[in-house]
Amino acid sequence: MSYQSIMKEENESILERYELSMERIQLIAEGENTLQAPFKDYFLRVATFFMEVKEVSDLVQTDELKNCSMEELKAFNKKLYFDVVGEAYETSYANPAYAVKLLGTEYGQVLSFLYTEIRGIIAYAYENRLFDITITAELFLEIYNIFEDEEETIYKSIKSAIYYYISDYSDVTINRRNLEMLDPQFSFAVDIIMNQDVTDLRYLYLFGEYISENEIKIAEYLNHLSQDKIDAMAHTYTEGYRLGFENYRIDLSKKEVVNVRYPVGFERMVKAAITQFAAMGLKTTIYRAAVSSIHKKQHLKIGFHSTSANKQYDYDHRFDQALYLNKALNDRKLAVAKVSFESMKDLAAKFAGPAVIEVFGETPFAPISKEEALTLSDKQQKLTLEYQRDYGILSNDYLKNDEISFTIIAYPIPEIGAQFEEIFDETVKVNTLDMDLYERIQKNIIDALDQAEYVTVTGRGRNKTNLSIQLPKLSNPEKETNFENCLADVNIPVGEVFTSPKLTGTNGLLHVTEVFLRDLNFIDLELNFEDGKIATYTCKNFEKEEENKKYVKENVMYQNETLPMGEFAIGTNTTAYVMGKKYNISSLLPILIAEKTGPHFAVGDTCFHMSEDMRTYNPDGKEMMAKDNECSILRKTDMEKAYFNCHTDITIPYHELGDIIVHKPNGETIDIISQGRFVLPGTQDLNIALDTLNVR
Repeated sequence: MSYQSIMKEENESILERYELSMERIQLIAEGENTLQAPFKDYFLRVATFFMEVKEVSDLVQTDELKNCSMEELKAFNKKLYFDVVGEAYETSYANPAYAVKLLGTEYGQVLSFLYTEIRGIIAYAYENRLFDITITAELFLEIYNIFEDEEETIYKSIKSAIYYYISDYSDVTINRRNLEMLDPQFSFAVDIIMNQDVTDLRYLYLFGEYISENEIKIAEYLNHLSQDKIDAMAHTYTEGYRLGFENYRIDLSKKEVVNVRYPVGFERMVKAAITQFAAMGLKTTIYRAAVSSIHKKQHLKIGFHSTSANKQYDYDHRFDQALYLNKALNDRKLAVAKVSFESMKDLAAKFAGPAVIEVFGETPFAPISKEEALTLSDKQQKLTLEYQRDYGILSNDYLKNDEISFTIIAYPIPEIGAQFEEIFDETVKVNTLDMDLYERIQKNIIDALDQAEYVTVTGRGRNKTNLSIQLPKLSNPEKETNFENCLADVNIPVGEVFTSPKLTGTNGLLHVTEVFLRDLNFIDLELNFEDGKIATYTCKNFEKEEENKKYVKENVMYQNETLPMGEFAIGTNTTAYVMGKKYNISSLLPILIAEKTGPHFAVGDTCFHMSEDMRTYNPDGKEMMAKDNECSILRKTDMEKAYFNCHTDITIPYHELGDIIVHKPNGETIDIISQGRFVLPGTQDLNIALDTLNVR
């Protein structure tokens, strides 16, 4: 059954409820609004927004939207995203600070949440999902009626309505999310990519995402490239995916579905990739980054998405679940997820894993922490961690980590500046470096590291890093290794060797003067490790130390009281480092590339999360042994204590790096890097790129 047929059947079953709710909301928008100030204006503006979305929905239902002119499509996009863009956000009810100012703390927070949840109907309208629009509209009307009735317990009644809206419909919403990932019939985005003329940029406005100059200019740029170059870019991406299965000795022939996650504007490359995946026997699924709070993971966008209309808006609503999260809801979501996975276990068994395209180059974002925004209580923070842990264990029963793979690649977007085209070409070069050369160089580094009892890493200049990293002891060094020789397969570009360090005995300070992690800026980030776990942490983003610690805990620790060092790696891609310095974009590089430009340390789970027992080998035939640490090994006795469901890489760039020294059990040492330069025999070629910058 096609996506259109699925939606037609679903829409017919809900049409009467949809029409009734729209008729009632239209009356509110037209002025039949009996509420008094300050709530009268809120419901009028939100009802008007519903009618603006309905205008698009009507065109989608009749299949007329794609026939609209570029001017008409742009007008729809501007109208629907207007009040969260730029200065307009300051007087938008989506802004919790503005909502609280006008409506009071309790009502301001809850009604700002409601409007943000309602804004998700933009996506539903373009996807022709009348069910989702209808249940959202019915929630809006229910809350409007609560205000009309002037109950003494208005606030309590509103929270109750929202809770049961989230809970009661979770069996539908969670199941739909899984289907979008696993079932190629849910092909909304794939249909646009494969069936629309991507040289006619009107297609960009059919997704329902906010369309900025980034999306338009990247699409225009890709349209000017030859088909051979587009195919080559796609091949780097799809071949990396295939090599992931080959290198980890997973049988790709048993799989049928790949989930593509990408930024809007890259459709020409994605179209070529879909064709190449099909040649491997894989059908493509593409789902949208979450628009409902029940599916969101803080401010992050996982799925197809455009440039954010407003990153502060995303950040303000990162903890909207605080309005309704409790243990009963967690239990229901897990029960629903289990039923959902069980109902589609055959699809899950054929799922090959995600293939991700990331972008970089957006203007750096330093968020404002607003006291009016919803935040998780201590109890809710604990519930969030418990849910992530339990959901991770549950999903691994169906989407087994040791039976799937992935790949990630990144490209710049036009917002990076006037040299965008040069930077894009340089990134293509970085993504296609000689893997054979890097394999040989990295083998020399691994051979030295495998002699280590521990490794020391120090900073220089303003960087205060002073770490001692303990390594597991190899029982058979002739056939075993502690470090993986990472080439350009699942993790493009080439250029790192990595391990899971031994926690006991791993101590010291990790410090970076500035780093961007998941689109957020950190100034003077410091993590102190004791026996491999974070003991203290801070940064200097805010004047108050309390705010700095809260910022790190939320966005690096993910609410955990501590995290282990899950990875120690040495990045070897000096070409990528030079690109960053040459174009002054080092701070804009995504972690995918940045982690290859110096030693990096991941906090959270190891790289082998839930696939530790899968045997893997380096190109020289040695088996990778260091897959567990003292936390992950608990999976054999107490699964609930083994994993943290996060993995954040933090890189020390070469210009902040002092020395990396191998310390052997007999007291001898081997220098790998000295004052930011490679000195180990067999690695000096990596300094050629550094010499172009005269890095010393």
